[in-house]
Amino acid sequence: MAVELNRNGLRIGGDWRNGAGGRLPVENPSSGERVGDIAAGDSDDIDAAVGAARAALDGDWGRLSATERGRLLARLGGLVAEHAERLALIEARDVGKPLRQARADVAALARYLEFYAGAADKVLGETIPYLPGYTVHTRREPHGVTGHIIPWNYPLQIIGRSVVAALAMGNAAVVKPAEDASLSALAFAALAEAAGLPSGAVNVVTGLGETAGAALAGHPGIDHLSFTGSGPVGALVQAAAGRNGVGVTLELGGKSPQLVFDDANLDKALPVLVTAAIQNAGQTCSAASRILVQRGVHDRVAAALAERFAGLVAGPAEADLDIGPLISARQKARVEAFIVQGRTDLTLVAEGRIAPDASAGGHYVAPVLFTGVPADHPLFQEELFGPVALVTAFEDEAEALALANATRYGLVAGVWTRDGDRQMRLARDLRAGQVFINNYGAGGGVELPFGGVGASGHGREKGLEALYGFSALKTVAHHHG
Repeated sequence: MAVELNRNGLRIGGDWRNGAGGRLPVENPSSGERVGDIAAGDSDDIDAAVGAARAALDGDWGRLSATERGRLLARLGGLVAEHAERLALIEARDVGKPLRQARADVAALARYLEFYAGAADKVLGETIPYLPGYTVHTRREPHGVTGHIIPWNYPLQIIGRSVVAALAMGNAAVVKPAEDASLSALAFAALAEAAGLPSGAVNVVTGLGETAGAALAGHPGIDHLSFTGSGPVGALVQAAAGRNGVGVTLELGGKSPQLVFDDANLDKALPVLVTAAIQNAGQTCSAASRILVQRGVHDRVAAALAERFAGLVAGPAEADLDIGPLISARQKARVEAFIVQGRTDLTLVAEGRIAPDASAGGHYVAPVLFTGVPADHPLFQEELFGPVALVTAFEDEAEALALANATRYGLVAGVWTRDGDRQMRLARDLRAGQVFINNYGAGGGVELPFGGVGASGHGREKGLEALYGFSALKTVAHHHG
């Protein structure tokens, strides 16, 4: 089935419509050129979308069984697979990421749909032993209308782990994608329509964060919110939702470490250390930009990383090089300011290059590697969201742990060691929502609960935990004598 994916209006209920706030430009990060526009939704559009979602819950969508919801999601997954290359092109051009990474994102979305389609009718309650004459059981029910504020770095993947999980539980969704990268969210809505999801089950309102995003966060008709983005904006979202007593799942980024010990398998570790730092030009919440290395192998690891970083090339998304551009001129300027500070205070040991045919208007930053970075330096503490990696030496396990836990973030950590006892100790003591031992990321792992602690947020997405997060537990106590 061929589906028209190039949408630029709002998807509200069964309609595609213009936004009340006019139009917003769509820019190609690889060239800096305006290549189209999208609707600018505002509070009236959010209100209409929430109303459409509520109507869906009271109507066809709410009357479906869990099994029927799963079948619709499976059908949607089939359409995603059928349109995979077109979706990947949309994502690559809109975000600026290399085409192979965009293809991986589409494959991840298809896998989320497969996983949650199968899980939709397998969320079970419990029977609780209680007093004589009582039968007590629990049941999980959808929150109702869920709001989803989606970032620009991985739109399709985060739709998969957030929106699809909410739909599997029977919620109706209102999605506000980032204004910098909205096109794949609109394409997803078109595919949901083609798959037969009832009108209002999936609503997409594009627009500015301060208008459409703020209206969604503070809307009294929302029953649960999911937000992925920066800490300051996350605080605003949580405060707005809190005024309505609405729970929020927050994923606020990180400053993730990788701990490399003297006994690590370096042949296995080195390529992963590089990829984990620079994937999507470092614009990844779980980017492992802090590489902590034990003294015995520090110089060897630093030299090998420097060689690899020096060979990295940034270029247009469709050139499919090591990294693409950053999302915007604003983000490029922010990352470049950190690099200038690093050049002043630290030792820059390697710098990649920008492809000679890359447009001068594109938002390119060459990958860089610094060594000798102390724990109190801003580059060690702050999430940069750019292709910048740091190497810091440590003496022993205690110092490695102290350095790893020395930021306010706690999203992901990696450990490279053959020592089984050390692996278990660090898995226990690292302040992170995910710990990977002798790997990093486990190939994406849609089954693996994901989320952070501290400034990285709270709540969990991915896996069955996401279904629990997008549901409310009800206890039923039946007194029958």
